[in-house]
Amino acid sequence: MRQPKEILNQLLRVVLHAAMPEGKMEQFLPKTPPKGKTIVLGAGKAAASMAAELERVYSFPIEGMVITRYDHGMPTKHIKVIEASHPIPDSKGQEAAKSLYEYAKSATADDLVIFLASGGASALMSLPCEGISLEDKKVITKQLLACGAPIDEMNVVRKHLSAIKGGRLAQAAAPAKVITFAISDVVGDDLSVIGSGATVPDPSTFADVRRILKKYKIQLPEAAANLLATVTEKDETPKALSNIESHLIVTPYEAFKATEKAAQEMGLNVLFLGDSITGEARHVAAMHAGIVRHIKQNNEPIAKPALLLSGGETTVTINSEGGRGGRNTEFLLSLAIELNGLDNVYAIACDTDGIDGSEDNAGAIITPDTLTRADQQGVSAAQYLAKNDAYSFFSELGDLVITTPSRTNINDFRAILIL
Repeated sequence: MRQPKEILNQLLRVVLHAAMPEGKMEQFLPKTPPKGKTIVLGAGKAAASMAAELERVYSFPIEGMVITRYDHGMPTKHIKVIEASHPIPDSKGQEAAKSLYEYAKSATADDLVIFLASGGASALMSLPCEGISLEDKKVITKQLLACGAPIDEMNVVRKHLSAIKGGRLAQAAAPAKVITFAISDVVGDDLSVIGSGATVPDPSTFADVRRILKKYKIQLPEAAANLLATVTEKDETPKALSNIESHLIVTPYEAFKATEKAAQEMGLNVLFLGDSITGEARHVAAMHAGIVRHIKQNNEPIAKPALLLSGGETTVTINSEGGRGGRNTEFLLSLAIELNGLDNVYAIACDTDGIDGSEDNAGAIITPDTLTRADQQGVSAAQYLAKNDAYSFFSELGDLVITTPSRTNINDFRAILIL
């Protein structure tokens, strides 16, 4: 059998390959061109790779633009790629979102609009509704990130403070037909949550927004507070759209099943916990540690050599200022503490977009001697965890996983090897 770290890194490569858009759009494309133009729009961490794949397989003339994260672009011939900030929106993203919206409004009944949606679109495609400034959106976004709100609740708020999300882009493109291709990065693969659902109906309401803001004690800028106090039913996001067709071309489940198969071919017994695990990173780590200990002691529900595989999206409630982290490194630091040097257990956890939080790493790896090596270097795992500073902890040990941007995103990838 290969070395444990080599196995874990290979499984990361497998899941990323399975999450790419290549070969997954062509079957859904029209066989004849529209009477007018084909306009390609999109946003997200996979926007550039999706645009490049669409150019490869679409047989008719196309034009358009997509927005992706800084350093996530790639060469395209006909579709312009613009890079902007994530997870906190910036002026470049706002300008690009305005151009995207105007492009959609220019579509006629004879045109076809193809929208490429992937995780990250909510921040990258920031076009505040009338009366709300970009700075207002930044203030709210930072609070939602810090309080540990899950992505579905974050996106409910984002949609109702936006001129483009929550189905409004498809509404702007009407009467043109809009075909959406989406790579899911959300639990449940809900199209209205992926990238805040710019081209699909939105079931959430302003009442939901108020409930979420109250739940997390979000302090609203004056303009946003005034907006929420004065909106009426006519200001709601569209609840039905007649001009749309949508296709999920990549889901986390499919990518994880490909990884499960690859692990089995390596001779590992696999327990796949699913792609929908949520909660505080350190609580999820405690749950995983309990399963690991049970497998280690009892050889059930699977026998060693075993692989525990899971996905989803954990959250981190930030307790202090100044810590450098990410939900996957925080998960791993918590897991290392829970396992306390349990022999022959190795783990990797990464964000599949290649960036864990806002640092330069995808995630990290732990080994049975992680805590021992930390102690030898005078590095306290408990203190780093208390500061939400898991990045610095793994940087000190040289155990960060640093990759190039993957140009896709299917959420968290966690694999624990039990030998």
